[in-house]
Amino acid sequence: MKSKHTFRLSSDVASQLAELAIRRRVSQAEVVEAALVSFMSPDDSERMEAALSRRIDRIFRRLEQLDQNVELGNEALGLFVRFWLTANPPLPDSLGAAAQSQGKERFEAFVQALARRMEGTERMGG
Repeated sequence: MKSKHTFRLSSDVASQLAELAIRRRVSQAEVVEAALVSFMSPDDSERMEAALSRRIDRIFRRLEQLDQNVELGNEALGLFVRFWLTANPPLPDSLGAAAQSQGKERFEAFVQALARRMEGTERMGG
């Protein structure tokens, strides 16, 4: 059995209610009843909170994985540079200028290659 209720709505809300009822092809009373049931249902907010909590936990775990991957990459690069620097003997002073020039060219080529790789989809790890 349904009971009758009388209440007042602002003109904006009344217009929105009428438009929604027309769009959904239902009565305004059905729209109001569905909205009230949804508003008063304690499970909805609890379900939304639980879903949001699970999503945040998933995002947090992914961020932890990402942090570990970045740390591993940084350590690997640092280790490589240290071994490279210790394995290459120093150059005589007479070859310093030529080596420096060639080093600048190689570094520019490296930066360009890195930029191309980062812009594209091809990566070393994937």
